[in-house]
Amino acid sequence: MAGHGTRGRSGRRPTLEEVAVLAGVGRGTVSRVINGSPRVSDATRAAVEAAVAELGYVPNTAARALAANRTDAIALVVPEPETRFFAEPYFSEMLRGVGAELAETEMQLLLIFAGGDRERRRLAQYLAAHRVDGVLLVSVHAADPLPDLLAQLDIPTVISGPRSERETLPSVDSDNHGGGRSAVEHLIARGRRCIATITGPFDVYGAQRRIDGYRAALRDAGREVDEALIVPGDFTEEGGRRAMDRLLDLRPEVDAVFAESDVMAAGARQALRAAGRRIPDDVALVGYDDSVIARHMDPPLTSVRQPIEEMGRAMIDLLLEEIADHRPAASRGLDRRQVVLRTELMVRASS
Repeated sequence: MAGHGTRGRSGRRPTLEEVAVLAGVGRGTVSRVINGSPRVSDATRAAVEAAVAELGYVPNTAARALAANRTDAIALVVPEPETRFFAEPYFSEMLRGVGAELAETEMQLLLIFAGGDRERRRLAQYLAAHRVDGVLLVSVHAADPLPDLLAQLDIPTVISGPRSERETLPSVDSDNHGGGRSAVEHLIARGRRCIATITGPFDVYGAQRRIDGYRAALRDAGREVDEALIVPGDFTEEGGRRAMDRLLDLRPEVDAVFAESDVMAAGARQALRAAGRRIPDDVALVGYDDSVIARHMDPPLTSVRQPIEEMGRAMIDLLLEEIADHRPAASRGLDRRQVVLRTELMVRASS
């Protein structure tokens, strides 16, 4: 109890981290107890509640609820056209993870599309009215104004992948560099000599990291990086087809392609078949995501698995922590968390 007295005399409000240390658990576990999640054992819940009582911790969520400012709602914001959201398995798997984790709380989930300037303006007005307790921001491009807007509005926010290595907002991502490296190492081990990559948009940091992994694997194998073999795509099936057509024109000797999404790999497969190239006999093909597309392609697609559903769950856990211990932006400094989950290469018949 001495710790409680010391804090009381200092007048400083105990933090979520201090509760976690005293209870001997992680921040996320404290957050789940505070938000009423059943995914906590009775013993752990009792330890957290005892630490809360000893420290006199009052979560900001409770204070906001007493002030009638709590909305019990979280927004999943997708700054992309709706057509892309429903066409790509990445988004549905992310939504599944987010929904499963949030279902264990009393929070509601709002799905908001903000693919155009008009939608962004409407969203800004909506969020400025503080109609949600926090925001999950999925598929962020480098120049997107939404992350900075959310920071200015002081709304707890977690993004799916940092905008750069200097990211200041909490984020959850997969190991894009390691995933890209493992894809190309696999193709090198298969004896492929002319290995190309179809990239995602250059203004998406995760896509940049996959390209970096591609380059690193080639250099580590003592090979030069041929820039003509790095062809930009846009994570769409049509973009993958166009990029593959361009590769076949520029480098007809290409014998392996790392497409940086399964959707683009499906487009590349169309172009290869139209050109009479056999997979994998003539051209080995590797994708990224390990989505349902990979397993149902003919031949089944070798793909880098990123744990998308787990990423959605981790984003919710991180956001609930932000909401439970939300402090004014000016007082937070650089205390942001960047969570990176492991990838795994799933080898199938396409390579």
